[in-house]
Parts: sequence; C-alpha cells; structure tokens
Amino acid sequence: MMDKSNFDDIDRSILRALQGNARLSMLELSDTVGLSPTPCARRVRRLEADGFILDYHAQLNESAIGYGFSVFVSVQLDKQVDDALQAFEHAIEQYPEVVNCWLMTGNRDYLMRIAVADLAGYESFLTGKLTKIPGVASIESSIPIRQVKAQLSREI
Repeated sequence: MMDKSNFDDIDRSILRALQGNARLSMLELSDTVGLSPTPCARRVRRLEADGFILDYHAQLNESAIGYGFSVFVSVQLDKQVDDALQAFEHAIEQYPEVVNCWLMTGNRDYLMRIAVADLAGYESFLTGKLTKIPGVASIESSIPIRQVKAQLSREI
C-alpha cells in the first residue's frame, strides 16, 4: 500500500482536483490534469488501490440538518491500559453525536468533536451518555466561537 515509487506531478494534480471536487467526471478530471480519460482513469484506480485515495464523501451542512452546535471535548480515563482504551472507543462508536474522535498524547487521552442541535442537546449527551462510560475520570468541554479554517485534508 502507498507505493510512492511511481507517484508524480500528474498524480498530485489528480489528487488536488479530486480534493477540490470529488464529483468531477473522468472527462472533466482528465481535461483538468492534461491526460486523456483512459490513462487518467487508470491513475485514479492506482491511487485508490495504493491507498492515496481512501474514500469519497459528501460534506454535509450540519447547521442545515439540525446539528449546528459543536463542542470539543477532552476526556481523560482513569487508566490508560488497552482494555480501558478499547472499552471507551467501543462506547464512543455507538454515539452519533461524536463526529470525530482522536486518541491523543499529553494530559488528555481523547479529543472529540460533538455535533448536536444546541446546548441542551450537548447537556443531554454529556449527562446521559459520556459521563456514564466506565473509566472516564475527567471531561473538559470547549465551545468554538467560529471556524477560522477548514479543509478535509492537507492540500497536495
């Protein structure tokens, strides 16, 4: 996976173009990167097979679908052993309010982004779900004021 030996500027151009708009047709993509459609399609399949392209997603407007209130939550567990980490991660996977979760270094074990309708929705999640997970020692919540930068991944 991720065979970088034949990764070149055309591959970078393909990734940049798809990162900007993953819905490009193969004809539009090939025009953008300066290849004919068949070799372009072969390169896209190779980039997928080699693990450079993981998936294609629709970016949703969370506010429009009723989940416009985000909270960043740091969680510290009482033990940092494999069983405790796995139990916490399994519990978190069950909660659709958790849209991102990272295992962290430093003084907190996990950082999550929670998306809910409003502050009452976060309170319900916090008191009804998160605080009930065994092994949670402390929780710190931060409410973002405004997003300064957003991109799905690093630009190539």
